[in-house]
Amino acid sequence: MPSAEERPVSPVERRVVERVRTGRPGDLVVRIHRPKFAGFRRAGPGRLEASAELERPRGPAGMLWRLLVGQPIPSALEHQERLSKKKALAVFSSDALSSVAYSPQEMLTVLLAAGTAALIWSLPLSFAIVLLLAIVVTSYRQTIYAYPSGGGSYIVARANLGETPGLVAAAALMVGYVLTVSVSIASAVDQFVSAVPLLLPFRVLLGILAVAMVTIANLRGIRESGNIFAAPTYVFLAAMYGLIAAGLALLASGQLVVPPPEYPAVEEGTEPLTPFLLLRAFAIGSAVMTGTEAISNGIPAFKPPESRNAARTLMAMGTILATMFLGLAVLFVSGPVIPSRDETVISQLARAVFGTGPLYYLVQASAVLILVLAANTAYADFPRLASLLARDNYAPHQLAFRGERLAFSNGIILLGIVSGLLIFLFGGSTGALLPLYAVSVFTAFTLSQAGMVQHWREVRGPLWHLKAVVNGIGATATGLVTVIAAVTNFMNPELPIVPGLPIGWGTWIVLLLVPALIALCKKIHRHYDEAALATALPAHPEVERPLKTVVVVPVAQLNRPTVLALRYAKTLSDDVTAVHVASDPATAEAIEKAWPEWGQGVPLTIIESPYRSLTGPLLQYLQELKRAQNADILTVVLPEYVPDAWWEHALHGQSAQFLKLALLFKPGYVVTSVPCHEEPAARNQPAPNPPPQR
Repeated sequence: MPSAEERPVSPVERRVVERVRTGRPGDLVVRIHRPKFAGFRRAGPGRLEASAELERPRGPAGMLWRLLVGQPIPSALEHQERLSKKKALAVFSSDALSSVAYSPQEMLTVLLAAGTAALIWSLPLSFAIVLLLAIVVTSYRQTIYAYPSGGGSYIVARANLGETPGLVAAAALMVGYVLTVSVSIASAVDQFVSAVPLLLPFRVLLGILAVAMVTIANLRGIRESGNIFAAPTYVFLAAMYGLIAAGLALLASGQLVVPPPEYPAVEEGTEPLTPFLLLRAFAIGSAVMTGTEAISNGIPAFKPPESRNAARTLMAMGTILATMFLGLAVLFVSGPVIPSRDETVISQLARAVFGTGPLYYLVQASAVLILVLAANTAYADFPRLASLLARDNYAPHQLAFRGERLAFSNGIILLGIVSGLLIFLFGGSTGALLPLYAVSVFTAFTLSQAGMVQHWREVRGPLWHLKAVVNGIGATATGLVTVIAAVTNFMNPELPIVPGLPIGWGTWIVLLLVPALIALCKKIHRHYDEAALATALPAHPEVERPLKTVVVVPVAQLNRPTVLALRYAKTLSDDVTAVHVASDPATAEAIEKAWPEWGQGVPLTIIESPYRSLTGPLLQYLQELKRAQNADILTVVLPEYVPDAWWEHALHGQSAQFLKLALLFKPGYVVTSVPCHEEPAARNQPAPNPPPQR
């Protein structure tokens, strides 16, 4: 190992010694200067730290981005981006809590097909769903303490059941998170147009704008998104509990009357009341539990002690969700509230309880806001899940990148794009999107709980038998719901609402997407394994012979960029040659004539191309030259003129870009571009008439 004196000195530490004589004879002053690097501060020997000055926006687009996203946050302040229990309830529970605005409606719509008398079955089905919710919440509470760094379905299933079950859970969750955004936003638009029917034709546009708004809010970071979402969440809870309390008071006095809608959601009496119909309603209603896993997956976002705060938040969410769901179920049955094509059941109930005054609009506005912001649960968890997959080499590493605000920006943007696309493709229809939901979500639930059973069997510890039984009950219950949702959706002749799609499309899409995502993840993993082997360092540094290099400068025409490229090429090697592929004899003759004066002493080879092909002959020449010279590396130095404006690039030939692309996949070749920028003094000069660039 070389001594400290023999080690190469970083440019940051190189010092310049200046000897300065003063006015007195014989006096000598020595000054030592260290180089200054603007925009950086010294962080130690050979280390620089980029300053906030480098993050200042440049240009109108950068200023707009900074206005929307906010100032960048240094990594050292990541611990401050943690959530209290109150804010975490808003960030991680808004999806589950807001589902009471659409899940009961879709359950009532299924029952309505058997007639209004069948609506009473929604009450016992609601009790069964609340019982299932209690099982799931209890199971995930154990997961939180078992996996304090985050116990999502992917982590639990992969750690305890293996790679493929883990990827199945991850793929199902990714589909579920995308649908969380799409369904929540679509339902929010339904609530909005129920109060403002004039905007019904613009429901798709409103949905896409809402997705964009939530995407930008999440790009601002975890803590700030918690500040944004806390108030609407608690306003919604106050509005819903106020609606339930006032409705129960009217019901007790016999004054609760909900007028039947003019246009019911479906034609009544078209189906018999069968166990299959009840199971279908139960599967749709179970979508109220979507988002239950979010808290266990986002434990690192809580303030310390993380596990205890997350567990308490989960129990609070489960209690609030259960009481709201049952309270609304009682009112919907007692009304009775009949689902309508033009108005949501929440809107009908609020209109019957509060009339058309300010309280009605408060309920609708809070429902719209909570549904829009419910998408934030997916924005909190989808990027985190994508980063875990990227960390394990199952997804592109770019998804593990934390942006300026310490959020996983690439995952947030990807989720926003895909969710907005779904809203566009399905016309913003909640009923068309919801069947995909339950299958994907409960698949992840089942694998997570099954993984926890295996976890307790391996870890054991106090009361491990009881803990395994709790998670086993959770796995069995959610597994049954998964099967019910898959079978009932596949065999449901009423789906889809979107014309032209085959029967059972909801199940088929999930059955196709999940295996496709698993195959993609495994292919990405194989690629990263191969890349790691290809780029790995040897066990010990080897003494290798110097590489023999040859430098070639392709010349399209003799001009200033070509001269600059020749000058640069001569600094790389003593073996430099230039080549011109001649498709125009006049141009070749002009270059050959002027070469002795401008060619920098570099030999020129002219290749005649009678078929006017450029790239093919040049590539073959480079290959033959490399073989003839027995060179290890052949460096191609490309002269390139760079215009000031981005759009002006399209006005120049793209031969250099094609050559770069062609050589990129050939071993033993290096391509270097020498950019030639426009000089300010030349802007007002008359333009010459050179031959056209290729």
